[in-house]
Parts: sequence; structure tokens; C-alpha cells
Amino acid sequence: MTDIALFCEDLGHEVVLGALVRRVARDMGVAAAVAIRSARGGRGRALASLSDYQEDVKRGVARPVDVLVVGLDANCHGYARRRDEVLAHVSSAPLSCVLAVPDPHVERWLLLDGQAFRKVLGHGCQPPDQKCEKARYKALLREAVRAAGVEPVLGGLEHADQLVAAMDLNRAAHLDRSLGRFLADLQAALRARKQG
Repeated sequence: MTDIALFCEDLGHEVVLGALVRRVARDMGVAAAVAIRSARGGRGRALASLSDYQEDVKRGVARPVDVLVVGLDANCHGYARRRDEVLAHVSSAPLSCVLAVPDPHVERWLLLDGQAFRKVLGHGCQPPDQKCEKARYKALLREAVRAAGVEPVLGGLEHADQLVAAMDLNRAAHLDRSLGRFLADLQAALRARKQG
């Protein structure tokens, strides 16, 4: 069993990244247990939780995991800036740490595969453009779910597991570089764990 801890900034990351991690592990034949360590309170809280967890592991009050997944929206600041923020909070101990940095926001990833949207909700959607407007992709996700004749109870996030399960991840990764990077890094970490 591969133990994975997920540190992220909000509910959107929790459900989307959790679904993606489980899907990739399943596709690779890796038995994985995903534990949400932080999913509320924004970027600062996620990074503080990451630091606290590592300190707890050093003191022997928390069990180490095999893979850490840290999810922070780029918010149009780019991957390098978020990577540097995360690395400043990762101890020098050898850890398998995978970054998920949706650019600009994680909700965009759910809109990349219109065929998956049609399969799950009965109505497709167009992959959205990439703009740096706060809450743009949350609104687009809500609108796409409403266009399918479904009321978005959690803004559409309630369909994340089904959408991710139906997605053509290769096609989606080609449409969004940040998703492609996350999937490649996660696969590499799981492959190394499987071989090790």
C-alpha cells in the first residue's frame, strides 16, 4: 500500500486532486491510500500544515507517508514561484513530494474534457481559455453544470470524481501544461514507489 498525504488550500483542490491521485494510482495498478492533511484555510495554511506534519514525523508523533502531494493554485504567478514556496517548507529529509500547481485555478482542469462532461452530465462543455481572473473558473464550472440541467450544489465540485474517472487524461494534459506536469510527476513518484 502506498500512503499519500495531500496538502492543499481548499475544497476544490481536495476533491479534484484527490480524484486525480486515486485515478492515476488505479490506472497504474498501485494500491494507494490518500489522506487529506490540509484542505482549508488557503495557501498559507496548507504550507504551515506541511511544515507541521514534517516536524511531527521527526518527533515520532506522526507516521511518515510514501508520497506528499502539495496543491496550490498558481493564481497567475507561475509554477516556479509556487515550487519555491513549497520547497522552502520541505525538510531536507528525502521525501517524495509532488506539486500540483493548476495555472491559474484547479476548477479549470475539470472543464478540459468536454466529452467526459457530456458522459457524466449529459451535456458537453468547451475547454476554457486561460485568463487570470479571480473566480473565473469557479463560475465557468457552475455555468457548465447548469447548462447540463443540473443544479451545482457545491459549484460543480460534487461531480469531480465522476468527471476525473471519465476524462481522457492524456488529451487533458495536452490542453493544460500545469495538469500535464502534475500527472507526469505523480506517475514518476508512484512508479518509483512501485519499483522500490
